[in-house]
Amino acid sequence: MSGNTGYYIPSGYGNGEYEEKRSRFISYLDTVESEEEAKAFIADIKKKNYDARHNCWCYIIKDGPERYSDDGEPQGTAGMPMLEVLRHENLTNTVCVVTRYFGGVLLGTGGLVRAYTKATKEALQNAGISVVRKWIECSIECPYPIYDRLRSEIDIAKGIAKDIDYGKDVALTLLIPEESYEAFKRAVSDISSGNIETVLLNDTYRAVPVK
Repeated sequence: MSGNTGYYIPSGYGNGEYEEKRSRFISYLDTVESEEEAKAFIADIKKKNYDARHNCWCYIIKDGPERYSDDGEPQGTAGMPMLEVLRHENLTNTVCVVTRYFGGVLLGTGGLVRAYTKATKEALQNAGISVVRKWIECSIECPYPIYDRLRSEIDIAKGIAKDIDYGKDVALTLLIPEESYEAFKRAVSDISSGNIETVLLNDTYRAVPVK
């Protein structure tokens, strides 16, 4: 997802840890706005873990560079597998560092790739993922008999229920992607035979958690 339809970033800071054969892999992941911020993040982690055997890292900047470092690990066993985790989730503006405290046992190429991948995934899972895009905020009051159909239309539009109040009817405040809003309004009108009004509240450009 990119351009007018938005882009993905971590929802916040994430930390993880993975251990294999007494080697500890501690991961740190966060959102950054520039390459300079990414480099500063990496420098801070290196300073914090100055006594570690390796501080491997990667980052992806929106409309900017992708970089990674194996920091002394065999080529292709650390930085690139970490970067592939971020690419797989279509993330941008993201930096990750995985610190390794050596446990005295060599893990081999496959073991290293697995360890750095798992540590990165754990940090990302703890951080969560948000989509940054333009949203239309709207409200709807829906009778219970067609609530399930409305939920289906929200899913089709890739919308998010910001607030739900279960009263006489179901009152919802929704965030609908801008490019889906008109089609969503038509669908709501169709399923309610024109009896439900979709009330436009405002539009906003923001990050909204999706995972």
